[in-house]
Amino acid sequence: MARAVIRLPSTARRGEIIEITTLVQHPMETGFRRTQLGEAIPRNIVRSFVCAYNGEEVFRATLHPAIAANPLLTFSTVATESGTITFTWSGDNGFSVTQSATITVT
Repeated sequence: MARAVIRLPSTARRGEIIEITTLVQHPMETGFRRTQLGEAIPRNIVRSFVCAYNGEEVFRATLHPAIAANPLLTFSTVATESGTITFTWSGDNGFSVTQSATITVT
């Protein structure tokens, strides 16, 4: 299973813009490379990332073969209420990782 790293503040004030950084470990094979014997190496990439704040989607990214291994994403959202922020990465070959973090809004 892939390892995911999430960085966001544990507390924020209502209406404050918070920065979220995520990283997921994944080898990211483009499908364009070949082995020493000339055989194509099958594509294996993270294809999408979704972030939901208390069940409401706040950020989505569609990734393509040119993205680096272990994709790092940084984005912002507004702290509206205390709750759970859920992060989901999905990709080729049934790859799927879901992590969550909590935030307290005052």
